[in-house]
Amino acid sequence: MKRILLASTLLLAACSQAEIDANAAPQDAAEAPAKPNITSQDLGGGIYVLLGPGGNIGVSTGEDGVYVIDDKFARFGQEIIDVIGTLSDQPITYVLNTHHHGDHTGANAEMKAVGATIMAHENVRKRMGITYMNEAFGRQQDARDASLWPTLTYSENMTLWFNGDEVRAIHVPSGHTDGDTIVHFVGANIMHLGDNFFYNMLPFVDVDSGGSIQGMIAAQQIAYDGADAETVIIPGHGAATTTKAELGESIKRLQAIHDRVKARKDAGESLAAITAADPLADMTDLESFITKDAIIMATWRSLGGDI
Repeated sequence: MKRILLASTLLLAACSQAEIDANAAPQDAAEAPAKPNITSQDLGGGIYVLLGPGGNIGVSTGEDGVYVIDDKFARFGQEIIDVIGTLSDQPITYVLNTHHHGDHTGANAEMKAVGATIMAHENVRKRMGITYMNEAFGRQQDARDASLWPTLTYSENMTLWFNGDEVRAIHVPSGHTDGDTIVHFVGANIMHLGDNFFYNMLPFVDVDSGGSIQGMIAAQQIAYDGADAETVIIPGHGAATTTKAELGESIKRLQAIHDRVKARKDAGESLAAITAADPLADMTDLESFITKDAIIMATWRSLGGDI
């Protein structure tokens, strides 16, 4: 059985280095400013997306304060706070974690330190508090320090009326994990899907955290049904924003992955045989830290197969 070997931190782009002119004198090079890790993109209406290593961050600004969706890794906490400070002079009031993974929750302690309330589905807090074996990566995932845990949780959905908009937090069970939330800014017509949507990439389905490919398809369908042609969609990783049409293509692709693996599994083929047959040969260009073999295994396990 072929094991998936991944780097210890997921989806980490190489940290940006200072731009140095090849002809510059040493003292000029030393004074050259480093490129920022975190950059912002204005979506209009006081809403922004912050980009950089880790999950995409959504930010709502206005007279009620600042509402943040996800917060990447701890090492970027202060930089995220500083960038938000250039967008609003109001305090960070709320941070919502779309799920428990460290590239979306790593700076929770830093956010709490500046007065933010961390919100998430109750399964996010539960997952942060347990140690478990992640079979996909072949390593133990240790419980996270309590300073990172959300302090306000919900069992299903939650609506916050904030900065003049209706902001719906919609729990989608058994998608990327079992604690995923889609955030819908109804008035602004913007949705943040977290890691239920990897744009133009094969997705990570965290079966060991209660996720499944069937649930991810269902989560994307919920977002698709709630969107219109003008809806701006923020994926968890990839481009800053995308569209309903591109989300529709993602649903078709995930369904194709599910159906191809299921057909072979139902025919009695083993996981090794399915992987060797390369049923996703037409999706090679979508490989990143998740390979075709990895999504085949996640689909196999989502269908009840053992490894």
